[in-house]
Formats: sequence, structure tokens, C-alpha cells
Amino acid sequence: MNSRQENRLAEETILALVRRGDTNAMQIFYNQYAGYLTAVCSRYVVDTDQVKDILQEAFIKIFDSLDKFEFRGEGSVKAWVRRIVVNDSIRYLKQNCKVSLVYDIPDTPDEDEDPPYGDVPASVIQQMIKELPDGYRTVFNLYVFEDKSHKEIASLLGIKEDSSASQLFRAKKILATRIKEYLNRNRDE
Repeated sequence: MNSRQENRLAEETILALVRRGDTNAMQIFYNQYAGYLTAVCSRYVVDTDQVKDILQEAFIKIFDSLDKFEFRGEGSVKAWVRRIVVNDSIRYLKQNCKVSLVYDIPDTPDEDEDPPYGDVPASVIQQMIKELPDGYRTVFNLYVFEDKSHKEIASLLGIKEDSSASQLFRAKKILATRIKEYLNRNRDE
């Protein structure tokens, strides 16, 4: 048996045990996904206490609806729990943060330029993303990390597709500027 088959068997075994109410399996499941889901949630919600609250509610939802989940192979559990956390994070932002999204597009981008990532550590880029305004950060994360189209983002956030494109463009502009500043500051170090 190869490691891929072992991983699939382990996932399916843990799922079966959790579905039967095995508390040890629930703890293993939680430990397996908590760090990853914390990182996912933290991309959307900046406040650490709120991240913990969202994750607590998400895990309750996950455990309550696990019997409805259909295992579709390796990675399907991770994708399912990520989707729940992303949706809960967006719901939180819509209800509590007054996500400011621009509905007019005064400066439509001519060219979609990616920031020059260079030798910037991932932790620094993550922090830069966290510091974006809520609307920019939300659209950026949905587009870049969740691979959502502007149509899907617009539907999720209740905005126009053009507004999603504008938010992404502005987020990228800010990140590009901050990355260039970081590279300039750290060039001689």
C-alpha cells in the first residue's frame, strides 16, 4: 500500500469514527485541520479572537453535518472544511465589519500587473495581505486563494462583477507598492 492509499484509508477511518461519535477521532480530526483552517480564516478576519469564534462555530457545523458529507477521495475533506470556514468568515465580515467595497470604478485598470514577489518571505506577504482594507482583502483572497471568478465573488458579496475586479486591482496595486518598498528597504541587508 502506498502513502496515498494510506492517507485515504486514514481519512475514511477517521470520518467513520467521528460519525459514530468517537471523541478521540473528533480530537484527531480537529488537530488535523485546526491549524490549516486558522490560517484560512485569518486571511479574511484579522482579529484573533474573532478567528477563534468563527472556527469554533465552523467545527460545530462540520461535526453536525459530517453525516451529509460524501467522501470523494483524498483532499475532499480539506476542500469541504475550507469552504465552510471561508463562507463563515465572509458571513462574519458582512455582518460585523461593514466591508467597504467600491461600487463605482473611477480608474478601471488597463493592465492587470502582478506584484513583484521576488525574495519576500511568505510571512511578510501574508502580513501585507492582512493589512489590506477589508473589502480589498476579501476579494483578493477569494480570487487568488479560493480561485473564484469575479462573477462568483460578486454573487457571494452582493456586489457587481466590475466592483470585484476593481477591488482586486486596487489590492494588487497596494501589495505591489508594499512589496517594492519592502524589497528596497531590505536590499542592502
